[in-house]
Amino acid sequence: MTPTREAEVRAALDRALRAGESILAADGSALDAVTEAVSALEDEPLFNAGRGAVFTRDGRHEMDAAVMDGRDRRAGCVAGVMGPRNPVRLARCIMERTDHVLMVGEGALRVGRDAGIEEVPPEHFFTQERWDALQETLRMEAAGTLDDDPARRHGTVGAVARDRSGALAAATSTGGMTAKRPGRVGDSPLIGAGTFADNRTCAISATGDGEAFIRMSVAHEIDARMRLAGETLAQAADHVVHVGLPDLNGSGGLVSVDFEGRIVAPFNCEGMYRAWSGDSLDREIAIY
Repeated sequence: MTPTREAEVRAALDRALRAGESILAADGSALDAVTEAVSALEDEPLFNAGRGAVFTRDGRHEMDAAVMDGRDRRAGCVAGVMGPRNPVRLARCIMERTDHVLMVGEGALRVGRDAGIEEVPPEHFFTQERWDALQETLRMEAAGTLDDDPARRHGTVGAVARDRSGALAAATSTGGMTAKRPGRVGDSPLIGAGTFADNRTCAISATGDGEAFIRMSVAHEIDARMRLAGETLAQAADHVVHVGLPDLNGSGGLVSVDFEGRIVAPFNCEGMYRAWSGDSLDREIAIY
């Protein structure tokens, strides 16, 4: 992490935070706020979603995204798509324009086209940094020297929000894992794993080792500990991230907000890009 790179990351996080803040400051909905914040992150080539998505081992992009409304648990998710500039907007279309929760491939894309969702050519998603990471990963695999670098397994953008009416929402978007097998789907578009929102408890968006997050149903586990065991968000999230996930050799973290607006962002890895603000909160942008 060079000083220049850190400054770029902090500036990008600030832009995404402002996108959500502007919605909430105008008494907009939590759902609109997380949609706009994640769309802003998808437009940043620094992050593994949208424009900065990593490549599959076949040199293509397959992106996943989800949104969830805590007011009624409505949700929309897409997996393995390429074309929409902002996969999170396509996920919201699935929620609002169909009777389904999760859609993939051409069927999902057709819903977006009917809704006028912007599509862009494959070149939009190409970044030299991600291409080089794919080539290096494939080279290490061939040489039998592939290490356990979390940078190849992690990479997700997400947002959670509580609006002035008390409604919660969550949104998540990712390009997945560098050199993943075509067709692999991680935790991001799976409700209860990487994305969740319920006004009674919390909203959660996760990032990390997707397979471990799926096996543990991370987001729902936190909700259940709050709803059924009476734990606070901090207690539930801390246990899941620092006790539950390590039992599965899972690393990563999450951003979350509870029904009273308390924010928790635990992680068990070296760092996690994160930012937050609120009417009674100090505005903060952090990495480590």
